[in-house]
Amino acid sequence: MNGTAKDTFFLFGDSITQRGYDQDLGFGWVAALSNAYQRKLNVINAGLSGYNTRMGLRVLPRILPKPEQTKIRFLTIFFGANDARLPNTPQTEQHVPIEQYRDNLKKMIQHPLVQAHSPRVILITPPPLDETLCAKLELEVWGIDVVRRTAEVTSQYAQVVRDVGKEMNIAVLDVWSAFMHKVGWEAGQPLIGAKGVPQKKGLELSTLLVDGLHLTGEGNKIVYQELMKLIAERWPEHRPEALAFDLPYWGDEAAWKDF
Repeated sequence: MNGTAKDTFFLFGDSITQRGYDQDLGFGWVAALSNAYQRKLNVINAGLSGYNTRMGLRVLPRILPKPEQTKIRFLTIFFGANDARLPNTPQTEQHVPIEQYRDNLKKMIQHPLVQAHSPRVILITPPPLDETLCAKLELEVWGIDVVRRTAEVTSQYAQVVRDVGKEMNIAVLDVWSAFMHKVGWEAGQPLIGAKGVPQKKGLELSTLLVDGLHLTGEGNKIVYQELMKLIAERWPEHRPEALAFDLPYWGDEAAWKDF
């Protein structure tokens, strides 16, 4: 694969990954990652808006590069926001039953085309959901006045990601918990994001979720910061600052002699 680096940081997910290059909200987690790893790893954004794990599994063989094209050094799997949509609700079905979701995540990790790269896999939980914001969006944009997503169900899908990570010894970036910590929620309290549950002034989920589902600039920043923190803790030798440029620095005369 042509580019300024031989190896790849491959990002596989739904719209939260696809939108990660968007700078209109002030920060994009994928854009920041690309900047951090420029000339060290090629960052490929394979985010697919609206996709769930069932769809992701079907397209995986088409979008994943072969080892002879590039080595995938890191692979993020960031699905669940759409899988957690309630079944039998208006518009095209996105819901994936929770046990099938669990199985699909495992199948992605164990897929022969993934295993051929021996990548460092990072599972990412879906973020929490703000039901009020989400309902407002769906009514205004699509004219849908039916509950299609809930904070509680989304939290259950986030737990599945943690469980799969623990079972398979795979790193987990817990975006759900990072966001809930940011808004001051503690375990045992009424679930922030559920309709009717008060939110602390200045710490509302709306600071992290632009429409109750997708990320604000601040939400994007937390995903990026938590991802960098996870890499530094688990694979410190793969921190951006620990990697050399793949192509010679322009002023490195010795490197150019051997190039």
